[in-house]
Amino acid sequence: MPQNFRQKPLRSLFLLTLGLTILGSSSLHDRAIAATPETAPVPLKQALTQIDAAANSKNLPGVLQFYSPNFAHSDGLNRRSLEQALTQLWKQYPNLTYRTELKSWQPDGRGIRAETVTYISGTQMVNGQSLKLDSTLQSRQRFEGQTIVQQDVLAETSKVTSGENPPDVKVSLPQQVRVGQDFSFDAIVQDPLGSDLLLGSALEESIKPSGYLNPTTTDLELLTSGGIFKVGRASKTPENRWISAVLVRHGGTTMVTQRLRIVAGSPIVK
Repeated sequence: MPQNFRQKPLRSLFLLTLGLTILGSSSLHDRAIAATPETAPVPLKQALTQIDAAANSKNLPGVLQFYSPNFAHSDGLNRRSLEQALTQLWKQYPNLTYRTELKSWQPDGRGIRAETVTYISGTQMVNGQSLKLDSTLQSRQRFEGQTIVQQDVLAETSKVTSGENPPDVKVSLPQQVRVGQDFSFDAIVQDPLGSDLLLGSALEESIKPSGYLNPTTTDLELLTSGGIFKVGRASKTPENRWISAVLVRHGGTTMVTQRLRIVAGSPIVK
């Protein structure tokens, strides 16, 4: 049973979401007046379909043609770093599939804002072992014409499993907290462990461009309970962070990561 786990597959979950989902910031008021997908302009629907097709065929130029040279992303990525991330990702996961659903849209000056949910899945072989990944990304986008000029992530959940019997893990984590606020992170194994030992670790990381390409190593500890139970405190400045749990039993491994958004405002007093 491994004593440490290299989290490169987890990184890949975040990379793969970038090649397809397109988004842009908006206020709560904007969201309240957003129109339904059925009324979306044909060029917007076509762009989403074409990006899906290009990503599924691993056509990098076909994906990048929809990104502005001045493309901006809430995680600090630009068009060049996006290209590098996708190149590495598709080398690792050559059979990824992408499916994007348009949830809402609205005019925004000379452009369009659209909220989407993207589902990504695939496998890769590592040392003769198959790793299966699934990711869901909720996001908003801003188009000018059929070109993406801005991208932000609203919510993100990713999972990598391996082995014949990986732990079934339920995660409890808020999507958003205020600066300086305490929060709980629980990753609970749902299926009986029997006589199996359970190893695990939790990891909190700031989201930045270098994190998409550089793997992180974490040590696993023997767990005396059926999961991981942690209390953290949000940073003092607004940012996004990846909160991850790695759980290993005799029959397999499960890695789960969620995005935590830390926003401005006074901590909530309970």
